[in-house]
Amino acid sequence: MPANLTPQYIELRTRLQQSKDPEERIELLQEMVAIIPKHKGTNKLLGELRSKLATLRKESQNKPSKHKAYNPYRIVRQGAGQVVIIGFPNVGKSSLVASLTKVHTPVASYPFTTDKPIVGMMPYENINIQLIDTPPITDELMDPNLIDLIRRVDLILLVVDAGSDDAFEQIESIKTGLEQTKLRLVMKHDEEEDEENEFILKKVIIVANKTDLEGSQDRIETLKELYSQELPIFGLSAEKHEFDAFKRMIFYALDIIRVYTKPVTKKPDLTDPIVLYRGSTVVDAAGEIHRDFAENLKFAKVWGGGSKYNGQSVSRDHPLEDGNIVEFHVPE
Repeated sequence: MPANLTPQYIELRTRLQQSKDPEERIELLQEMVAIIPKHKGTNKLLGELRSKLATLRKESQNKPSKHKAYNPYRIVRQGAGQVVIIGFPNVGKSSLVASLTKVHTPVASYPFTTDKPIVGMMPYENINIQLIDTPPITDELMDPNLIDLIRRVDLILLVVDAGSDDAFEQIESIKTGLEQTKLRLVMKHDEEEDEENEFILKKVIIVANKTDLEGSQDRIETLKELYSQELPIFGLSAEKHEFDAFKRMIFYALDIIRVYTKPVTKKPDLTDPIVLYRGSTVVDAAGEIHRDFAENLKFAKVWGGGSKYNGQSVSRDHPLEDGNIVEFHVPE
């Protein structure tokens, strides 16, 4: 299957080849991973990009940082995924982040209480997911630094006020503003993208907050009727702290899986999973341990995760599922 790489991807690849700045190279690789068409013809290329990205991140963490002008939107990626929360003033973004992460955020009834990004870690079962609260967007204001941040993250939570009659207008205003910067919000990345597509596709969940307010349920049903084929809608109340289903939705939207390692003749460690993108293989998991380990891998045994395999030997290219336990075998 042909890769069908978009002109925008090719432009990013050219910039990557020319760049000598490690931080810029990381950002370019992140964008390339975000916009590359996702299908069988690009699986190998996607794996190579992710491998280069992982290597650059490790190298950058080990090097002493050079003094640069402080930019609060330059946020180091941590956890199993990076999620940005955006929305109009007073839609409840900060309350939501505070409830999900326990990080202190300024919450008030007046607008613009958040004047810079605030980062917290949301626990989900045995992993943590990074959430970033951001200053509000308006019809007149969309900070270029925020646009750069949105380009780099794995998922967007677009929060709207379900208690307000203008929830639809909030969504449309932000969608339009992002499209003017060549960012398009989607439910999932298309299997294949038109070569002429100039947009970066970013996965989003529309979060209809304040379901405890009168009339909110009717508004959410209207939003679902309008967007059900285009964007996912999730209704909740940040004040009620009922987040299990919402956290699960974020986890699946990130397209990640958790894989556990098992030393030969020993029990697996089920507390510290390797986090991989959905569709990753045994050799991808081995590469997260060490590149040499992946190169020398002979075969593996796989258990669990809803898989039909129960300790059977599998090849290096065997696709993994969430919850798999893997025992790697290398030549002695």
